[in-house]
Amino acid sequence: METTSQAVAQAPAAEGAQQVPSARRTVDGYLLAPFPWYGLDEAFTGPRWLMQVGTAADGAVEHGSIGHGDEPSVRTEGTEEREKFAVVVTVAANPVRRSADGTGLLEATSVSSAAWLAGVGLLSFTWPGQMDHSLRDDWLEQQTETAWALADDLDGPAWSTLSLPVDGVPTPFHYRESEFGWVLAGSTQEGVHVGAYGRGMSAYGLGFAMIKDISVYA
Repeated sequence: METTSQAVAQAPAAEGAQQVPSARRTVDGYLLAPFPWYGLDEAFTGPRWLMQVGTAADGAVEHGSIGHGDEPSVRTEGTEEREKFAVVVTVAANPVRRSADGTGLLEATSVSSAAWLAGVGLLSFTWPGQMDHSLRDDWLEQQTETAWALADDLDGPAWSTLSLPVDGVPTPFHYRESEFGWVLAGSTQEGVHVGAYGRGMSAYGLGFAMIKDISVYA
């Protein structure tokens, strides 16, 4: 997916840096989306917060993320504390199409797109223990390539199937765990794909629901 992020990027964060909450809080990009946003359903009663939206080459909003629980930061070396959080990524289900200026084609989006964004999102808040600062960029590049390969092979052995409710309807998701947390991805009946990642919160008890008014998150 060729997208650019507005506000804090979904891609790996700067070395050792905390994400800046105030940079996440703008709702403007979310309001421009022509598709519904998803978050955890009403069974989750903890904090919810905006993260960022991503746009296609023609400026159209293609995806965005909503956080739940503790606002995560990149773990510094030797830090064992892990926040409890789950991030829900909504991705517009788009076919291959021409850009607005007619100069090229925009890539189609799929469940793999949601899995890729969720996988990279989890990496952005991950710092392997005992890793030297100078090696983290190389590690991130390698792990990002791995996340892409995994997202491109959702029927492969790295993934299992997990059924979770979406708007109250049992829905199959592709699910995988790693030492860094978990990632899942599936589709909804509302024309969007949903990805999610988290740490410290079990994915097995989650449910997803369409957000009725995204502006209340600002």
